[in-house]
Amino acid sequence: QDQLVESGGGSVQAGGSLRLSCAASGYSGSRNCMGWFRQAPGKQREGVATIYYGVPYYADSVKGRFTISQDNAKNTMYLQINNLKPEDTAMYYCAARVYCVPGIRSWVEYNYWGQGTQVTVSS
Repeated sequence: QDQLVESGGGSVQAGGSLRLSCAASGYSGSRNCMGWFRQAPGKQREGVATIYYGVPYYADSVKGRFTISQDNAKNTMYLQINNLKPEDTAMYYCAARVYCVPGIRSWVEYNYWGQGTQVTVSS
């Protein structure tokens, strides 16, 4: 069974850092096209970082603070988040899609999802 499992979330103060991980197992989707999304209460799910055949893309709101990467040997994708802000507070999800398209795409285009990991940033 295809499975994406996130970890690494937590509660931090503004200015702090976190590294989120997404481990893929039993996975038939494309590891070449994956991404991180987040959803805050009352808001739509938004893409923050995606990776397309090793090329990263970032939402404008996170450029310079978020870094997406993959370790193919470990079947794991990461999201390094620096200089966290209270507005980064959200549930963070990793996702993968079967048909690859570059850029920050809508969450509806992704086929596989993890259960999410909570990031809470206090001021």
